[in-house]
Amino acid sequence: MTNIEESQDMIRVNGLTRIYGTFTALDNVDLAVRRGEFVTLLGPSGSGKSTLLNLISGMVQATAGTIEIDGHDATNLPTNRRGLGMVFQNYALMPHMTVFENIAFPLQVRRVPRAEIETRVHEVLKLIQLEHVVQRKPKQLSGGQQQRISLARCIVYRPSIILMDEPLGALDKKLREDMQLEIKRLHAELGVTMIYVTHDQEEALAMSDRIVLMRKGRIEQQGAPEALYSRPDTLFPADFLGSSTLSAGGLPAGSRQLDTPHGGLPLPAAREGEPEAGEAVLMVRPESMRLVSEGKEGGWPGLEATLRDSIVLGSYVRHFLDLADGKRVIVQEPSGATRRRPERGAQVRVRWAAEDGRLLPTDPDFKEL
Repeated sequence: MTNIEESQDMIRVNGLTRIYGTFTALDNVDLAVRRGEFVTLLGPSGSGKSTLLNLISGMVQATAGTIEIDGHDATNLPTNRRGLGMVFQNYALMPHMTVFENIAFPLQVRRVPRAEIETRVHEVLKLIQLEHVVQRKPKQLSGGQQQRISLARCIVYRPSIILMDEPLGALDKKLREDMQLEIKRLHAELGVTMIYVTHDQEEALAMSDRIVLMRKGRIEQQGAPEALYSRPDTLFPADFLGSSTLSAGGLPAGSRQLDTPHGGLPLPAAREGEPEAGEAVLMVRPESMRLVSEGKEGGWPGLEATLRDSIVLGSYVRHFLDLADGKRVIVQEPSGATRRRPERGAQVRVRWAAEDGRLLPTDPDFKEL
């Protein structure tokens, strides 16, 4: 994670709202982004993440609310006066220009002296490790190289803030992973403030200092990636970020066991803000679960299940289990586990440590648990 100094917020939005007719795309959002921070706006389509980015950039005007950039009111400033750099999924490279000319273009527009343009273009090409393609045209580059040139064209004029809207969406999985590392490296070296929009949860978890998870035009939860993954406050991040087993049931007052159709489930120690009694939902992540042998371990015996299938995914194996009541459970374990893997259709037992669960309030938007 980037070491962020305690300093003035680089971006601050208050009560930001955008309404299109009868549809509220962004609903009274407050957000502060610290200087040098890498913040990812994450959420499904229609959650408001791109609307928020476009409002910050000035490409869309707010219906209500204010935007401050580096301590100055930017609510009504045009895009070209906000001091921002922008990178989009569409590389928007000019096909008739060489790599050098594409990167130099924003400096020429700003009337930077020719000698300085030469120096800065070669500096940024060295930074993105593409000095050898300086005289090529975009069609002679791979997708990953084109995206790096697009990024170089943004950073060459040294903006203090870079906004990125789904910049890796057109790349295949391997190129996406390579570019994620490249963007993280550049962020660390340049120390700029970055706001990154994606619907890809793995990308957000891998790249961010902080994730802002959005839902229906509002911020559902924000925090460090590990916190949102391991300690969600509501069912939405529990379900949207990664895989999880969600079990709904009744919680008797004073009890640390959730009564569900497939048995009583042990609960972690009580925490502030969680349900104290009534209906609740227990979340357990796949990597916290394990298959166990009957009678080999003391304490909670676990749940009986039928193994429907197992899929090897490189360094880990995912087991798909059905409980007696038909509920699907996913268990994830290292693929190098030495014990014999059960066959499809085998009767197995699954368990987890109570402290690995997370008790959450119910949500009317989640009908099937």
